[in-house]
Amino acid sequence: MPQEFYVLIFGYIVGFYMAWNIGANDVANSMAPVVGAKAVTIRQAVFIAVILNILGAVFIGSHVTNTIRKGIVSTDILTDPHQVLIGALSAMLAASLWVNFATWKSLPVSTTHSIVGAMTGFGIIAGGFSIVNWTKLAAVVMSWIISPIFSLVVSYLLFKIILKLILSKENAFVWSLKLSPFFIGTTVFIVVLSFLFKTPLGKNLCIKASDALIMAFIMASFFGFTGMNLLKRFFKGSKHDGAEEVFRFIQIGTACYVALAQGANDVANAIGPLAVIYSLVKTGSIGATVPVPIFLLLFGGIGIACGISMAGHRVMETMGKKITTLSNTRGFSVNFATATTVLLASKMGLPVSTTHAAVGGVMGIGLARGVEAVNFSIVFKIMLYWFLTVPASALISMVIFKILQFLL
Repeated sequence: MPQEFYVLIFGYIVGFYMAWNIGANDVANSMAPVVGAKAVTIRQAVFIAVILNILGAVFIGSHVTNTIRKGIVSTDILTDPHQVLIGALSAMLAASLWVNFATWKSLPVSTTHSIVGAMTGFGIIAGGFSIVNWTKLAAVVMSWIISPIFSLVVSYLLFKIILKLILSKENAFVWSLKLSPFFIGTTVFIVVLSFLFKTPLGKNLCIKASDALIMAFIMASFFGFTGMNLLKRFFKGSKHDGAEEVFRFIQIGTACYVALAQGANDVANAIGPLAVIYSLVKTGSIGATVPVPIFLLLFGGIGIACGISMAGHRVMETMGKKITTLSNTRGFSVNFATATTVLLASKMGLPVSTTHAAVGGVMGIGLARGVEAVNFSIVFKIMLYWFLTVPASALISMVIFKILQFLL
């Protein structure tokens, strides 16, 4: 059997390991608000994330991936297929090891930034510092500021609105039902746009920006009022626990969206480098983009599902309980802020991290209740790991590249 096929087998193992780490860290931190608010149990959150991540990866995930993620490294290094093969393996393994370490420490980090750091390390070791697009890398660094601050502001303002319009009222439950179409509708509007506006799915369906907006508005209106009627029927003649019970159902809906979106978007972090290896072994050449077969998307989705099932509870504990105390209204605000931040920033071409947005959202909720409601010692520890992600992944990638270069 040729050496390339042994490399491909190793690539499958490392790719699955990377997907496992995405599930254990990235997906877990996005499901944490719904667990922290006790809208669902950890077991239920894992079940939701497993099913929707696989569906998102297979049916909505991109079927084409960039050879060099985020354009961080110049495509000049693609001239030697063997070097690219080793580089893709090094990047996947380095990013996986760093995310695994962060998960062991129960801290949320960005798997996207881990891959970016690892690719930067590969670029430096293979072609020197000039091969790295430092402007693009600076944009990634900017996302450490943009994502959490934007999400913090959105979650803070949204919770203040809920507080003023609903929670401060004498009959908060009645007001939560009256205003539920607005909150459900706005959430659906964001969800629909995130899947149709400037996405592979939208392009495949030939949907224009104006059409996407109209469809999002129609679906938001329909689901908003349908949701209100269903909630009224559910609570009719039964005991309830105020507005939090209403938002419990709304929050579960936003958590489902986050799980589906992450399966669609984050699977590329694991499967992108593996698709490069697969294409190289099969064709012997490489271009700026490579096709991603359906079975690889499914493979990545299963890996993500295994990760959240086996180790997701560690990061969920940190995000859902250790930064600030969450209720259903607060958890909804966090999920909504995360989804809105990822949608707006990515469509505007700004660098964004789901992980950083989720942490910013949780902080915003804490600050809405007062500075003393936020555990800043945990926040500073999380931020330290954010800043370490790119350089740590880059250094690990360099070491692994040299080892693999010697062995292969």
